[in-house]
Formats: sequence, structure tokens, C-alpha cells
Amino acid sequence: MATPRPRPARKAPPPTPRLAAGDPLQRLETGAADRAAPPPALMSYQQAWVKDESPFKLGEKGRRVGLTWAEASDDVLIASSENGSNVFYIGPTKDMAIEYIEACAMWARVFHHAATEIEDGIFEDIDDQGNTKNIQSFTIRFPGSRKRIVALSSPPTNLRGKQGVIVIDEAAYANLKALLKAAMAMVIWGDRVRVLSSHNGADNPFNDLIQEVRAGKRKGTVHRITFDKAVAAGLYKRVCLRRGLTWTAQGEKEWVADVRAYYGDDAEEELDVVPSQSGGAFLTLALIEARMFAETPIVRVRWTTEFGLKPEHERYAEVAQWCEEELAPHLKELDIRLPHYFGEDFGRVSDLTVIDVAEEGDDLVKRVRLHVELSNCPFRQQEQILFFIVDRLPRFRAGDMDATGNGAALAEYAQDRYGASRIQAVKLSPQIYLEHMPRFKAALEDGTLTNIPRDRQVRDDLRALRVVHGIAQLPKAKTQVADGEKLSRHGDSAIALFMLHRAMTRGGSPIEFQALGMSRVGIGIDEGAIPHRLLEEVGFGAVAGGNDFQGWT
Repeated sequence: MATPRPRPARKAPPPTPRLAAGDPLQRLETGAADRAAPPPALMSYQQAWVKDESPFKLGEKGRRVGLTWAEASDDVLIASSENGSNVFYIGPTKDMAIEYIEACAMWARVFHHAATEIEDGIFEDIDDQGNTKNIQSFTIRFPGSRKRIVALSSPPTNLRGKQGVIVIDEAAYANLKALLKAAMAMVIWGDRVRVLSSHNGADNPFNDLIQEVRAGKRKGTVHRITFDKAVAAGLYKRVCLRRGLTWTAQGEKEWVADVRAYYGDDAEEELDVVPSQSGGAFLTLALIEARMFAETPIVRVRWTTEFGLKPEHERYAEVAQWCEEELAPHLKELDIRLPHYFGEDFGRVSDLTVIDVAEEGDDLVKRVRLHVELSNCPFRQQEQILFFIVDRLPRFRAGDMDATGNGAALAEYAQDRYGASRIQAVKLSPQIYLEHMPRFKAALEDGTLTNIPRDRQVRDDLRALRVVHGIAQLPKAKTQVADGEKLSRHGDSAIALFMLHRAMTRGGSPIEFQALGMSRVGIGIDEGAIPHRLLEEVGFGAVAGGNDFQGWT
């Protein structure tokens, strides 16, 4: 495949142009320091769309947020530039084709690029059986570059013999699979494909395509533009300027409420970018159980409230003995040849802290090797147990930790000990779920993440992941009652496994070193006279004490 053609060098005006004199958008207030200056013609999410030069990009959007208008600005710059490309716009209706080509004509005037008047013509579409269909087309030509923008009034069956940038608008309402099959050939010669649409149900090729890209199964980028995001970026202010209204915060609030009232039950799909009928469990029972393994060890422990009131040195000694008895035998079974990772979900009183350890095999399959659940465990002992585990992970690469609430402190301590490049403190948010949950599911589906412990509570934790407002995530409500009167689960195992997979996919680098001989073996003493490091008999020269190579020995 050819390297994507570099975007042609653009002369003034810049990609986000200032509007022409007399345009009502010039009256938009941009702040006290710059009230006299006209605003950027493109809002922030439109700018982000134009700036993204990926060969294949997708835009899932709410209705009438102006993404096609922004795309038209970019297409004019591409078609009018020296060494540019033709642009072919494919929309579902004649009205949309006319609206797009008129936007292109407007941008050509704004950019002061010489262009012909809009030409009304015929696009001859020939299918695989040789049947011919004439599609009405609207064309703008740029004499300086000898390129053109062609807007088609209905989707063609193929694009053979054509070369250029392909724009597929409202793709959820077209025969997307057939169009993409033809359009992706443009990428071979360095052009680009853009797919824009609102949603039309969860079981739709457009939504499937979005999930494929998010899961990493298909290369590309995704832009998600909800109605609320557009309003926050200034959509209603543009509406006011076009209609000659005075913007007020109360007016915006009422306008948003009215728009949502007009859409009614369809608002989630049409405005919030949530495919209809996309609620429910994220992972099927069959998929979860297919990736479970009965031999993966589970270590569960619950401490009493009285234990947390003991002096720290007593708690430390008791937990140290527990670690040697319950954890050390499993850690000694880990393959010292393979890189290891961990993921952690934090809890203190009612929720659990869960730590999952996995190895990456020579076949690149990620296998869970240890599952640890801590209930009512004091903060200091959580740190002690975590360090006991990670200190003994062969070839430790990376770990991701839940830093959403109180877990931030433990994640910070782990970063201090093992390095911020290997430990990531993750604050769970819809954006984190949106970016990484499809990849987590894809790993389960293709079997590259497996050996999850075969256990009812772990299974139910994974089943607790739900699709909420179009995003797979863990709901806030408790998901199940576990052992003990006060203990309830909140999908803890699911988040720990999610974190584990996230750590394994971002990777890490081994520490390369060469030992210079035998070292004098001493006792590693941390502050408070608490031993904490593995003692090695080899190290850097004659350095006394415990060498901490984080598993790279």
C-alpha cells in the first residue's frame, strides 16, 4: 500500500479561516480581550475533524452539528491545491448533495479560489453485471489545479476508474459495505476516505465499522460529536447569529430543551450518538465462559474491622506471613522467561480490591496467572501486598491501577516504586471506557486474552458491564452481594481485568543491564525497619544490600 499522499501545502487563508466581511458570524463574541476580532469559522470539534489527516476517519454525530459543512471546507482546499485530488461526495439524497456542493461553492469564495459555477450533470454508474444507471451529479471545477469536486445525488454501486478523496455522508443509511469495498482502493494511491453519519440502530454496518476501528481491528480514527458537545462549542450562538437573535444563557437552555422535546424518544440516537437498542450486557455469557480456565488460582481474603485497629507493625507481620503462605507459592510458579503485567481495581470497605496478574506467551496470547481479592484490607496492607506481588513478577513490564478515588494514593506509591512509565494511574471515565472497552472485548473474542479464573463471582462481575448511553462501562449501582454481611461487589473483577488488558496493550520496555560480578548480600531495610526487597546474589559490582531489578534478573 502506498504511503498516504501528503496533504498539499496550503496558502493563506489557514484551514480555519476568518469569515468574509458582512457575514453575521463576525458578531460572535470571543471574549473581552478580543471582542473586535471575528471568530474562527469552524468550532472546536470541526477544527479537530479538519486537522485529522488520517487516511480513513469516521465521524459519528448528532443531527445538524455542521460536520459536513466543515468537511466541505477541507475538500475545497484539497481540490484547489496544487498536487491536490478530486473529491467525490456520496450522499443518500439529492437535497444533501445540493447542500454540500453549495457549501463547497461558498468556501471557494471565502478562500478566494477560482472555481467554476456549479455544473449539473450525469454520473454514469455501471454495476458488476454491466447494467448502467445514471445518477444526477453536481460539480465544481478548479482551473488552477485541474481538479474537481463531484457531489452525487444517490450512492453509486461502484467507483471503478475514479481516484480521489471519497466522502460518504449519512453512511448508516447507505449500502456501506459495498461502498467501502470500492472506496478503500483510493487509499492505495495516497488519497483518503471519510465516513460521516448519525446512527441508525446498533445492528447496522456503520455502527459495526465504528466498533471495529475502536477495537483496533481496522485502522482508522473515530470522532464522536454529540449535540451537547456541539452546543458547548457554540452551536446555539451560531444559530442566534444566523437568525438575528441575541444570545442568552437562558435562551440556550430553552432551545436545547425544545430540541430534545421535538425528538422525544429518538433523542438518544439522533442527538446523543447512542445507537438504538444498544443497551444491555456488554459481554455474552458464552464469550466469558469460553475464556475461563479452572486451573487459574484465586486467592481471597477478608480482614476483620478489629485487624485494622492493630498497631502497624503487628499488621505488617501478620500480612507478611499471609503473603508467604498464600501468594508466594503461586508467584514461584510464574514462567521466568515471559513478561508479566498486572491490573488493579481499588476498594476499601464495601468494595473489593482485585489484582490480576498475567503473562504474555511466545504466541502473544495474554493468560491470567493469578487472581487476588482483598476485602476490608487497610491501606498500608494493600500497599504491602501489592508490592509483595509486583516485586516477584518475572520480567515485569507494566501495570494499570484504578486511581478514580482513594486508589489514587496507592497508584502514586506504586509509581514512586516502579516508575511512572510502567505504572499508570487511571481515572475511569466515559472517555477511557469508550477508547479501551471495545479492545478489551475484541481480545476476548479473538482469544488473545484468556485463562480468566473459572468462578461464578468473576463471571458475574464481567456480566455487570453494560452499554450505557452507547458506551460500554460499569454502572454505579452494586452488582451482586458476595460473602459477608456488608461486602458487595461492584464489578471489581471486570475492572481489574480491563486494567490488566489496558496495561498489556500499551506495553513496556525491558531493562537491559550486565552484571559485573558477585555482590555482598545484605538485608534490604526500608524506613520503619520493614524488609521490602528481594535479595540477589548478583548485581552491579560489589554493591551491598538488596538489588531491586524489578524482575529483570
